[in-house]
Amino acid sequence: MSVLTRDEAQTRAQLLDVWRYEVDLDLTTGEDTFDSRTVITFSAAADGDTFVELKPARLRSVTLDGTALDPADLDGNRLPLRGLTAGEHELRVDAVMRYSRTGEGMHRFTDPADGETYLYTQLFLEDVQRVFAAFDQPDLKAVFALTVTAPEGWTVLANGVVEDLGGGRWRAAPTPLISTYLVAVAAGPWHSVRTEHRGLPFGLHCRRSLAPYLDADADELLDVTVACFDRYHEKFTEPYPFDSYDQAFVPEFNAGAMENPGLVTFRDEFVFRSAVTDTQRQSRAMVVAHEMAHMWFGDLVTLAWWDDIWLNESFAEYMGYQTLTEATRFADTWVDFGVARKPGGYDADQRPSTHPVAPDPDAVPDTASAMLNFDGISYAKGASALRQLVAWLGEKDFLAGINAHFARHRFGNATLADFIDNLASATDRDVRGWAQAWLRTTGVDTFRPTVTHSGREWTLALDREGSRPHRVAVGVYDRDLSDGRSLVLRERFETDVPSQEGPVARDGGRPALVVPNDQDLTYAKVRLDGVSQETVLASLSGVPDALTRAVLWNALRDMVRDGELAPAAYLEAARAHLPAESDLALVAGVLGFAGFAVADRYTPLDGRTAALATIGALCEDVIRRTEDGSQPGLRLIAVRGVIDSATQPEPLATWLSQGAVPGGPELDPELRWRILGRLAALGAVDESAIAAELRRDPSATGQEGAALCRAALPDASAKQQAWDAMFGSDELSNYLFTATAQGFWQPEQEALVRTYVPRFFEDAVALADRRGPAMAEAAGRFAFPRSAVDGETLRLGERCLERTDVLPALRRILADQLDELRRALRVRDGAGQR
Repeated sequence: MSVLTRDEAQTRAQLLDVWRYEVDLDLTTGEDTFDSRTVITFSAAADGDTFVELKPARLRSVTLDGTALDPADLDGNRLPLRGLTAGEHELRVDAVMRYSRTGEGMHRFTDPADGETYLYTQLFLEDVQRVFAAFDQPDLKAVFALTVTAPEGWTVLANGVVEDLGGGRWRAAPTPLISTYLVAVAAGPWHSVRTEHRGLPFGLHCRRSLAPYLDADADELLDVTVACFDRYHEKFTEPYPFDSYDQAFVPEFNAGAMENPGLVTFRDEFVFRSAVTDTQRQSRAMVVAHEMAHMWFGDLVTLAWWDDIWLNESFAEYMGYQTLTEATRFADTWVDFGVARKPGGYDADQRPSTHPVAPDPDAVPDTASAMLNFDGISYAKGASALRQLVAWLGEKDFLAGINAHFARHRFGNATLADFIDNLASATDRDVRGWAQAWLRTTGVDTFRPTVTHSGREWTLALDREGSRPHRVAVGVYDRDLSDGRSLVLRERFETDVPSQEGPVARDGGRPALVVPNDQDLTYAKVRLDGVSQETVLASLSGVPDALTRAVLWNALRDMVRDGELAPAAYLEAARAHLPAESDLALVAGVLGFAGFAVADRYTPLDGRTAALATIGALCEDVIRRTEDGSQPGLRLIAVRGVIDSATQPEPLATWLSQGAVPGGPELDPELRWRILGRLAALGAVDESAIAAELRRDPSATGQEGAALCRAALPDASAKQQAWDAMFGSDELSNYLFTATAQGFWQPEQEALVRTYVPRFFEDAVALADRRGPAMAEAAGRFAFPRSAVDGETLRLGERCLERTDVLPALRRILADQLDELRRALRVRDGAGQR
């Protein structure tokens, strides 16, 4: 299939003005394909040739202005339109299209819980071509009028209000001008919760087997939706630009969510079947707020080309966290951002594949390269940059610039230059200089403080490795003399980095702790002076503010990754301080890094058991601390930690047989599958136990849990079956592939799976070629042999990247995985240092 180049898109945009699509989909023609009929009304500015995109199973017929074109002219995904004359044209396309099992195009899912089938579209970037013919680029906006034929008993959802015409026919209200990638359809026997707000219909939708769980959370979801909707109307002068607001929780969704105007789609894991922490509820609420921000930034005003996709995501990420903090009960969202999202931006920005937040247009020459920049830099670093911009500009001027942007480009397209011009119109500050320093550069700045003192005065010299200007807060803390362990804030002052005035002198004795970037207002790695580092290792849990603790935990994390702090020292700090931590996001984030990175990758195999024992011991401390039932979320995180760090079957086997952890919680499906997965990896259960659990929970989640457990068994036959399922056929859906891959590589089973390491680098390339970018991403992310931390794996991976036939999506994720492998090897080499 041909990818669209930027030059081709610009040429076509100069030639065409696309007015309207009339799309008729028939979803009743079978389990493998559906019918797609499209009428496109457009005009040409001059005589010329162009093309329309389509990826059909079979192209039945095409007519241009009533004249039949030869379907055999379809070349890959391009149908040439030759000899266009200036003026209005009508293109009619009749095609048979394939359903997807990979989360791209029109995804088809049959729920194993009840046999009901659901369909939904995911058309981001260039997948509209899998559903109907289109001039597929973001700056050829048009009106879309959809009609759908669906089986009796189904409900059809779309971007606009949908009318049931009877007999399985449904008609959606025509959209305003939107881009092709934002068109959305979802069809099936949905369970729906509906309401109205500000005169608009609002809805929540999920598959029927999840109905009780959606009903249980509907009030919370709608409260968050309404609160954010109202808050955005306070921030933005442009009212919500569409006729309804539906949120559909759909199965086997590749992303967290997608901002289709009027019909946001979410992965249906956000309909919680099992107990979750308040931080997980906050994360779900943040996704709601994030996607709603896109209704303005991304949907009302859309990028002109994919080099500006970062701006959509960075804006929505910043606004999502900030608006959730302002408008809902979730007041500590920036702690979760700091510990769960921001590290991903730091990591991505230190890899060879790093790129500017706003890449140069020449760096995104086509649609294939566009997807490669969709990463932690687009989200976490971009949102951090905008947060720093707001701190620098002030929120009033920032919002004034944003509202000017919406007013000037509503229902149109805009570029980074447009965005900067509109911000500049609202302030006297040098926004263009800021953008050049922050958005066109790569890498992470690092703050290195030097603290000196003399008598009753101390001085801070805050050196910066890097090139960006920062406005930061510095937190100054003293020991609480009443207990000797806690810290109290002496003062918090702001300063510029680099400073025009040199070191900062302050009154008072030498502080116990000096925290650069206190409150996490900028994007930079933080190092601590010697005294402060000793204080943190001894007294981190005594720091009074959770956001400050997040900055400090991130500093320790970065020091481990950079070889400046031994992995064992990080685990010692976690063991000492995590049992006293009250912020759930911090506990989950630190435990995640301790297990996934420190124990599994940075610690040699002969030390892994001891590392896991340290994690398990601190989790047991938290379980004892929460016996009174006052902190169920904290207890749940600790129980998960005990399961994940277990090196022996007990107490997990007892918990599973009794159906509960002593003192709670009772084991819900998530915990039961989690325990079974760990027991499978330890060789403490067999296929019969997995089959019995699947009979107990035959849901889609149960199917995924069983796939993970079977792949985790330390048995040669089980490994071969799992490998054949992943790479020997194309029958696994995206989710079942991911579950199987997650179970396959277990650090305890290194000798058993060693022969599969070279096979991965052959089979993943072939899979990506057959199944496309989404499955290439899944293979590179989840099926990569991450437990094989050695030089041979690195050599095999580097040799794979020398090949010319590696799909770009796979090449990018492999390059990132290999960079993480190099880092793990360096950390292991220096693991004894402190």
